Amino acid sequence: MNIQFPKYEPQLKTVDQKPQIRCLVRKKWVAFTKEEWVRQNWLHYLIEVMKYPASLIAVEKEIHLGELKKRVDILVYKNSAPWILIECKEQDIALSVQTIQQILTYQTVLQSGILIVSNGNDTKAFQIIGTQIQQITQLPKY
Repeated sequence: MNIQFPKYEPQLKTVDQKPQIRCLVRKKWVAFTKEEWVRQNWLHYLIEVMKYPASLIAVEKEIHLGELKKRVDILVYKNSAPWILIECKEQDIALSVQTIQQILTYQTVLQSGILIVSNGNDTKAFQIIGTQIQQITQLPKY
């Protein structure tokens, strides 16, 4: 999937010599890391370009995998159910079988219809239809 993030001017500040960015969905300041840059650009794209309702997007949602607690980067809901699950990686982390396996593990709990793994430069997207997984090239409209 080829995603062209539009120009985005995030709110930035420095606290104790550490950069922070204001999260578009959580409405709070968070550490400005390489992964957070990817996450915020995805949020901007989903809300401003794709017109997905911000109120139906969860960021760093906690899930339970057995006794383990994990956090999914972005989860979009539709009809009160998980619809799109997005796992963000730093730009310099290549998408691999491991990164796809990570999102498939989250999928066992969430049962969303679309899975996306992205480092901001490269994006892999899959749609789940029954027991089949097929790669997709664009996001559906909300």
